[in-house]
Amino acid sequence: MRAIWKGAVSFGLVSIAVKLYSATEEKDIRFHQVHRTDGGRIKYQRTCSIDGEVVSYDDIAKGYDIGGGEMVILTDEDFADLPLTTSRAIDVLQFVPADQIDPLLFAKSYYLEPEGQAAKPYVLLRDALTEADRVAIVKIALRQREQLATLRVHDDVLVLNTMLWPDEVRTPDFGFLDDDIETRPAELAMASSLIDSMAGSFKPDEFTDNYRAALQEVIDAKVEGREIVAPEETEEAPAAAVDLMAALKASVERAKAARGEAPDSAGATSIKKAAPAKKTAAKKTTAAKKTTPAKKAAKKAS
Repeated sequence: MRAIWKGAVSFGLVSIAVKLYSATEEKDIRFHQVHRTDGGRIKYQRTCSIDGEVVSYDDIAKGYDIGGGEMVILTDEDFADLPLTTSRAIDVLQFVPADQIDPLLFAKSYYLEPEGQAAKPYVLLRDALTEADRVAIVKIALRQREQLATLRVHDDVLVLNTMLWPDEVRTPDFGFLDDDIETRPAELAMASSLIDSMAGSFKPDEFTDNYRAALQEVIDAKVEGREIVAPEETEEAPAAAVDLMAALKASVERAKAARGEAPDSAGATSIKKAAPAKKTAAKKTTAAKKTTPAKKAAKKAS
């Protein structure tokens, strides 16, 4: 891994020199735009919308549109004067319980590695966070932007998770939130049963990107000149259910079957027991009909 940032964690009067590494990487298969007929790469030129001239990187600045066709242009000098006091520091602001932070705020993860003689204070902060069962709220400047972040422990390594600012999270505004929608106790109980039947322990290694694997197979087949084998079709999602309870019951049975559990046959048993009762009643009715003519004959004989 290559360090993308160097600085120090400011922990009270303690300073811990660290290197920052990206903790994640995207595995998406990337493509280039090419000319369909000959495979030539498509190139783009940066041109000015006013004079049509090609513009080099050195002549490109950042502009802020204030409306009405007016643009405020900011130079590198303007950005250099901004008060990024945390440019080479990770300032610890406070320590909070992890469950107080909404996961919606998390953006990207980074590993922190101690640099030079900083291993001792690094381990001290790591162990103290573990002992307190808390995470550190910090500020850090990355790519000319100050960001809120957390420091936590993962696999004995300090991990920095950058976060969105509160005003960057949208407030959900959906019509159904104003509707008076109530769930019946029976529906809630069945939904809880479905959750219980699908409960498990999250193991990331059990999940795979089937689309990426199939796409890679297509690419490998083209490279090797093999015939492309179509992947197995996945089961289509069921149509929207009209009877919610019926859909919940069917989902529970399906989840149990997937886990190798016996389906709930209580309903089927009660139906089977009720059927013989109808047959007995039918026999009694038939017997009664058969004895009626015999009684009439006995009366005539007398």
